[in-house]
Amino acid sequence: MRFSATCIAAITIASAAHAADPSQKLSITVYNNNLALVQDERRLDVPAGRTRLEFKDVSASIKPETVALSGAGLGVVEQNFDYDLLTPSKMMEKAVGHEIEIVRTIPGTGQQTHEKAIVLSVNSGVVLKIGNRIEVLSADGLPTQVIFNSIPENLRAQPTLSVTVDAAQGGPHDVTLSYLTTGLSWKADYVALFDEKQNALNLQGWITLTNKSGTSYKDAKTQLVAGDVNITGEYQNNNWQPPRPANHSAGTQASNEASIADYNLYTLPERVTVAEAQTKQVGFLDQQGVSAKKVYEYRTDSFASSEEPSHADVDIDFSNRGKALPVGTMRVYIRDQAGEPKFAGEDNISHTPAGSELSVKIGEAFDVTVQPTLVSSEKLSRWRTRYTMSYLLRNAKPEPVTVELRQGGLWRDGKVETESFASRRIDANTLGWSAPVPANGETTLTFTVDSGD
Repeated sequence: MRFSATCIAAITIASAAHAADPSQKLSITVYNNNLALVQDERRLDVPAGRTRLEFKDVSASIKPETVALSGAGLGVVEQNFDYDLLTPSKMMEKAVGHEIEIVRTIPGTGQQTHEKAIVLSVNSGVVLKIGNRIEVLSADGLPTQVIFNSIPENLRAQPTLSVTVDAAQGGPHDVTLSYLTTGLSWKADYVALFDEKQNALNLQGWITLTNKSGTSYKDAKTQLVAGDVNITGEYQNNNWQPPRPANHSAGTQASNEASIADYNLYTLPERVTVAEAQTKQVGFLDQQGVSAKKVYEYRTDSFASSEEPSHADVDIDFSNRGKALPVGTMRVYIRDQAGEPKFAGEDNISHTPAGSELSVKIGEAFDVTVQPTLVSSEKLSRWRTRYTMSYLLRNAKPEPVTVELRQGGLWRDGKVETESFASRRIDANTLGWSAPVPANGETTLTFTVDSGD
């Protein structure tokens, strides 16, 4: 079936939304969980009494129950969100029981015939009553055009929010329309260029904005909320998964970012235009010469033997002084012998306060391995056990390295009884050792701990 919807009469939609309106001030606040707050300030000429204002350029993914319109001297009587869009099939559905005009073009001659028809059904095809006969539209294969007398009142060319207001006085009114919408999201990505000889890195941060909300946002003041806002109902069923925490220790340094509640609030430096179905990247971080170092690390929470050695992780450790970092993916590049940056690996970081010490895993060391052996295990009480562990650290590199070993699985009052290298407390449940391993050699780290209770 082929047909086109040609309107010979149309109702006028009085829109209160103009994309080029110089009085319009648009701002969007985008959260981590596919949610955004849109705030739209405009100056409208509103007559006294009751008037229906129509906003045609709102998000198609708007949450109607969150809409709020405010303005001095205005009272909101009713609001509706019409999302039944104007399409040929919708036009035909709304025409059931009404009269339309059918125009057919005869192949070869180009002659057109015009007939009036009543639409009886559009269930699995369009059934028409033309005069005294019943006909299925385009069953004869002739090119067919359908002409409607008008556009149904509740069909919109685009999603439209209508608000009925009661104005005490007529004239210009400054109004603010705000609502929550899905379809807007953001994420952070980081690019770190690590200089191993200088023990420093250059760090850049990019914000990626994705708009699938059904409308565009022009010259919008854009803010990003870093933190997981608690949302009830359908919002909680998102696919976001928290990344592996990458910080050794949480920061206590004050951030230079604004905050709201207990979330960091990032304001992009310039107004941003984000078109519908567009992904846009905006830079937000550029730090040069950050102190950093490469670290070989082995983490475990168990006291057990392994028949095969494990490769140590290769981490880049650094401090993010003076700026909180939102959750995201950090990609690390290292220059080769020719000075060209080469991709070395990536890791996820969680929301990280300013002043935190970060450890970003970029891969596993091919020639630095760790093999644990449980020497003995003695039950001291129902909850306490004495463990004696031996870790064989091997280094096949032509230069010495230091392996950072992290032993978890302790209770808060767990304690070290004997050890071959001095330990330090990393957190309530974890001990750490820094064990030097000679070039093309090996080192054995041993300790006995009371796991505590």
